[in-house]
Amino acid sequence: MSSGEPNLSRRPDGAALVIALALAAIAAVIIWQTAQMRLPPVQAKVGPQVFPYVIAGGLILLSIGTVISALRGSFPPREKDNYGPMLWIIGGLVGQMLLLGWAGFSIATAVLFAFTAKGFGRGPLWQTIPIGFVLAFVIWFIFSRGLQLSLPTGPIERLIP
Repeated sequence: MSSGEPNLSRRPDGAALVIALALAAIAAVIIWQTAQMRLPPVQAKVGPQVFPYVIAGGLILLSIGTVISALRGSFPPREKDNYGPMLWIIGGLVGQMLLLGWAGFSIATAVLFAFTAKGFGRGPLWQTIPIGFVLAFVIWFIFSRGLQLSLPTGPIERLIP
C-alpha cells in the first residue's frame, strides 16, 4: 500500500472525530445565535445574518470532511506531544489574562510575547520581555491614540497624555 492510500485496517481516528464534533457544535451555536437576531425589515433579505450562516456552512463542511477522513484513517500519524513549549504558551496566556486589568496592555502582552517566544525556543526572558513590551506599546499607541479604540491601560500607558 502506498503512502497516499488510506489505511483501512486502522480504527477511526478518535481525536479527529472529537474535532469534527467541536466544529459541528460551533456551527450549531452560530446558526442558533444568528437565528435569534432581530432585524429591521430593510435588512431582512441580505443583512448581518448572511455572513454568519456562510461561516457556519463552511464549518459544517469542514466537520463532514473531518469525519470522512477520520473514518477512512487517512490522517497522517501525529508526532508525540511536547508539553514544555505548550506550558510556556499557556503560562503566557494566563499571565496576560491576570495582568491585563491592572498592569495594562503593554506589560501583559509583553509577558505573553516572551513566554510564547520561550515556548518556541527563542531567546531568554530577559531579552524577549523588552522586545515584547516595545512591540505591544507600539500596538497600544496605534490602536488607542491613532484609531481611538479602548485598550486596557496600566501605569505605563497612563504616562502618555
